[in-house]
Amino acid sequence: MDLGISGKRALVCASSKGLGKGCAEALAAAGVDLILNARGADALEDTAQGLRDRYQVSVTTVAADVSTEDGQARVLEAADGPDILVNNAGGPPPGLWSDWEKADFLVALEANMLAPIALMKACLPQMIDRGWGRIVNITSQSVKAPIPQLGLSNAARAGLTGYVAGTARQVAPKGVTINNLLPGAHMTDRIIGLEQAMMTAQGITRDEARAQRFAGIPAGRYGTIEEFGATCAFLCSMHAGYIVAQNILLDGGGINATL
Repeated sequence: MDLGISGKRALVCASSKGLGKGCAEALAAAGVDLILNARGADALEDTAQGLRDRYQVSVTTVAADVSTEDGQARVLEAADGPDILVNNAGGPPPGLWSDWEKADFLVALEANMLAPIALMKACLPQMIDRGWGRIVNITSQSVKAPIPQLGLSNAARAGLTGYVAGTARQVAPKGVTINNLLPGAHMTDRIIGLEQAMMTAQGITRDEARAQRFAGIPAGRYGTIEEFGATCAFLCSMHAGYIVAQNILLDGGGINATL
């Protein structure tokens, strides 16, 4: 399917690996020029060069922490009014309700709520002026069903979801859509780390840890960054203009809910 976005420009945050990289690759395959961001310069440049070589698109890299005002300013300057914005950031650490103080919540809110809001606010005016724009926020399945040990993430991402619910409906008449992708378990470094923690805590092998995790996923496997990226690219396409303020689960059926 021709997504109709060849030649457009996308800012993709946290895109040197994992889900962000999957999104960047799918957009590059559709002919989109990219501004890629991550904190690690080496991995970021490796990803960028691979995309340049495979898809012959323009790829600009900005090594920066977008949870900071300086990082936001740098990526926005490089992006110079993108047609597409993909917000993404790693989640805060797990713990118990008794572990977290105000400072911990502020860090989580900066990374997983306030930073994406700041980037949206900066990009929306030019999208509105052009009469076309796409914003996709990568949040978490915990927005639909909170994960007890991820209270910091639950709180910050739920706040972002509430902001999008109202804002998306205000900008939709201008040809701009905002939607959220809610990943479950995908084959990324974070999943490998969670498996390792299970192996250490329970004294089990990786295959055993993986079997435990698969047992809770009706699809019986992890998702791939490629299929996640393909969903993101469709939401950014010319065909998705009637999809507004939606929270789309990609979790293999893990969240057991009717709606």
